[in-house]
This record gives sequence, structure tokens and C-alpha cells, in this order.
Amino acid sequence: MKKIFVFLSVLSSLFSFSQKVQIQTIFSDSISIRAIEIWDDKVWYAGTDAKFGYIALNDTTDKKQLILSDKKLQFRTLAQNKDYFYTINIESPAYFFRIDKKTLQSQIVFTDNHPKAFYDALTFNDRKGVALGDPYGNCMTVLTTNNNGDTWQSIPCNPMHEIGKNEAAFAASNTNIYLNNDVFWYVTGGMSSNIFHATDDSIIKKRPIKFVNGSASSGIYSLDMCPENKFAIVVGGDYTKQSDNTNNIATSTDGGKTWQVQASGNNAGYSTCVKIRPGTKGKEMIAVGDQHISLSTDYGRNWTKISDEKNLFVCKWVDGNTIVFAGKNRILKVQIQP
Repeated sequence: MKKIFVFLSVLSSLFSFSQKVQIQTIFSDSISIRAIEIWDDKVWYAGTDAKFGYIALNDTTDKKQLILSDKKLQFRTLAQNKDYFYTINIESPAYFFRIDKKTLQSQIVFTDNHPKAFYDALTFNDRKGVALGDPYGNCMTVLTTNNNGDTWQSIPCNPMHEIGKNEAAFAASNTNIYLNNDVFWYVTGGMSSNIFHATDDSIIKKRPIKFVNGSASSGIYSLDMCPENKFAIVVGGDYTKQSDNTNNIATSTDGGKTWQVQASGNNAGYSTCVKIRPGTKGKEMIAVGDQHISLSTDYGRNWTKISDEKNLFVCKWVDGNTIVFAGKNRILKVQIQP
């Protein structure tokens, strides 16, 4: 178990603060983790080699790992509601797993046998779920359920949400989709970068955004929103040029209708996950990439790198002072306090 203490002081014309950052490794294994959930004081994960399990936040001896399939499936998605966890493997055939929270018994509730099946993200809100996959044609693959995953429906492709040539999504951290009640958003990258807003299960509209793109490895990787004040943020970059930091962060104050580039040329570069700090309405947030953990305290306008931790892909707040990161072979618990 590793603990690192970092004392961070930042001063600018806009803000002044001091933060204490404590980093603790709570889980190690031969696994790549790109999707996590917090439930019952535990970090739940789905990863490579069909591994699914948990580690308790405050007792690292309390842990469990299951192998959901003998096919060595690669999971990059994980979602939950009050009764179940859900995960989908990348590549075809794509199996939609539902895991009972009480018994941890799993079942496959849907299988997508399309040869191009590749699911990038999955989210749930009560009985409603949305799965985002790479395109089979001119639109991203979007499947929804309203009955705990018993049945899934595909949203038909429509000119209002067609994508461009060589545009798709990244299965990087399960955070390029956001669901609020029945309304959801998702983001793309590649030769084009766009945000899509779905007002219901049949109407999806594409909204333009100035963002890095132009190659298969560049674009938007992560999205987070604060519906209370309509604040939203997207981050990304190019995973083949991780130090590049131009046009890789943007924010919105009107629920994603219009976007403003932030900190272009003045951030730590490529990021795969961004999460708004609870209770701050977007003023404070964490972003993580393969080479850094960064913090903003002014709605994304300025960023401070608080750690050089490597090979982390996904992040999720436990509470206002504690956030969990996961990636290659490990899970970290980070406490950030004044």
C-alpha cells in the first residue's frame, strides 16, 4: 500500500488557495480498468480478462473479484442503478451483462452480433439505460432500455445526428455520455469532434464545438455536466501526442448549446476523464490522463497539475473531498482537503 502526501499552493490573479492531497493505492492486480462505480462504500470495477469486482474504500482486505466469462472479454463500461450493475464488452459479439447487487449473480440480457459492434460507454438512471457504440452506418449506435435492461431498442439514424467520415467515440473511461432523467448527451472525436443532445429516445441533435480533431486518435474523450446551473465541460486531446494541449478543453454555460475553449495551450495535455467536484456546480473539477492528475477551481479556465501519476484513465468522486482513480493495474484513493 502506498501513500503520497503533496502540498499544493496556487496563486493567480483570479484565486488563491492551498490544498493538501493524499494519494493511496488501495488495489493492485494484472488488469486494465477504464470503468468504475461507487456503491456501498466500495469501488466497483470492470476490466480486462472479463474481471469484475470491488475493493472497499476503507478496508483493503475487503475485496472480491469475479470472472464473468471464460471468453477473456474486455470490459470498458460499467453502470449501475439501485438493484443492478451493468457492463458490456468491446468488440463483437457484444454481451450486455446485468449483475444482481445482492447476489452478484450475472446474466447476459442482450447480445449484439453485428460484426462492427464496439461499445464505448454505458449509463443508467433508475430503470433507464443508454449504451453508446461505434457507428454501423452514418450515426453512432445508440441503444436504450426502460426496464432494467430486459429489452433494448436502437435509436434509428437521422440526418440531425449523422456523424462525419471517420468520426466515432472513445472507449477510454466510460464518461463520454451523460444521462439526466430521460435526456442524455454524448460526445465524439476522430476527424470531427461533436456533442449530441438527445431530448428523448427518437430526437438527437448534433451541436458544433471547436475542439481538437483531424486524426483517429484525437477528439473529445470525456463529458461532465451540472444540470442545476447548465454548466458542462468536455476534455480530450490526442493519445498519440499526449503533451499537446491546444483546443482540448471546452465549457458550456447553457446546457451544451454553445461552447467556449478554455486553457488552450495552458494545461497538462491529453485527458481521458473529467469530473465536477460535488457541491461546486462546476467551479471545481478534476481531470486525469495517462500522464497527470489536474485540478481546476475556476470553471475550467485555469488548471494546476497536482500529480504526475501515470497510466490512470478514469475518475469518480466519492464525496466532496475524496476521489477514486483507476487505470493500468491499480486503483487509487485521493483525498483533497484545504
